[in-house]
This record gives sequence, C-alpha cells and structure tokens, in this order.
Amino acid sequence: KFKLWTWLNQRAFSFICDAGDSTVGKTALIQMFCNDGAHFQKNYTLTVGVELLMKTVPIPGTNDSVELFLFDSAGKELFSEILDKLWEQPNALCIVYDVTNEQSFNNSAKWLERLRIQTSGIHTPGVLVGNKIDLSDRRVVERKQAQQWAEANGLEYCEISVKEMENFEVPFHIVANSFHRLYKEKVEIFHSLV
Repeated sequence: KFKLWTWLNQRAFSFICDAGDSTVGKTALIQMFCNDGAHFQKNYTLTVGVELLMKTVPIPGTNDSVELFLFDSAGKELFSEILDKLWEQPNALCIVYDVTNEQSFNNSAKWLERLRIQTSGIHTPGVLVGNKIDLSDRRVVERKQAQQWAEANGLEYCEISVKEMENFEVPFHIVANSFHRLYKEKVEIFHSLV
C-alpha cells in the first residue's frame, strides 16, 4: 500500500477522510473550504460514493504548506463497502456531526472506529467538527460534551456553521498543522538515525 508522506519543495501531501452521518454538512463544508467560501449549496444533494477534492494550506510561521486531498464520503450505510476500500490508510481524519442531531454525534464513535481500523494503529491526527451552530435554539449536543469526547478519543475539536461561513476553514487548518507537525517529527527522527 502506498502512503503519501512525501515532502517536495517544502510541501507535504496528506489524504484526509471526511466522515459522518448524512445531512450533517460534510459536502457543504468541503466545498466551502475548497472554494474559499464562494459557494454554499442551499439544497441537499446525497453524496454517492466518494468525491476527491484538493486544496493547499500554508503552514503559519514557515515556508511550508500541506496539500490536502479531501475525500468527501457518503454518510449512508449503503455505501460502506465502497468507503472501506477508498479510505485505506488516511493521513488525517475529519468527523463531522450536526449539533442539532444527537444521533449524528453518537454515531461519531462508529465513524471513528471505522477510520481507525484503516489506520492500523498508526497515530493519525484528526478533528471532530460540530456543524450548524447557527441553529442554537435547536441545539441538543453541548460543546463541553463533544469536546470531552473528542479529547478522550485523541481528536481536536471545533465548532462551525458552514451556512453562516463561521470557522469553516478551522478543521482543515487544524489537521494540516497537526499533520505537518507529525511529519516534521518523523523527518527529524529519520535524520537522527542516519
């Protein structure tokens, strides 16, 4: 299996698996991020299978950048066999849930377990993302509860509103910076051995 942990001209390449239940906003989040906030799809369209998008994220305080290859995956169980094959060995994880839907939060554990199986015990940076914070009057999952769950499972945590364009870049900057830090540590270890 080929894993992209290469560094060319101070650019790292990382595959990120985006997971979560249907209708939590995974596709809208990735499209907003890749289009620099220029497009919010108002009508829901079911993602069938997996779509691959790419965006470069500069790493603050360095001349480095991380090229993120984002797998936007279907949230329906119907596509689970396809996802397992396409998700092989991601470099970073992004699990999205809807703060107004407790079941989508509870299912984050299922999505994390499926992604962790693909990483074969390798430390993989990741983030849990609570979407739809603009619907505060319908909120059922509290920030503290989700943050504690994320920390207990080795994930960063952030909350966003894709619809209101609030913090929609944050999850990707978190995983890009985490991946970059992890990559640099591995390079330093490698150099100390040779």
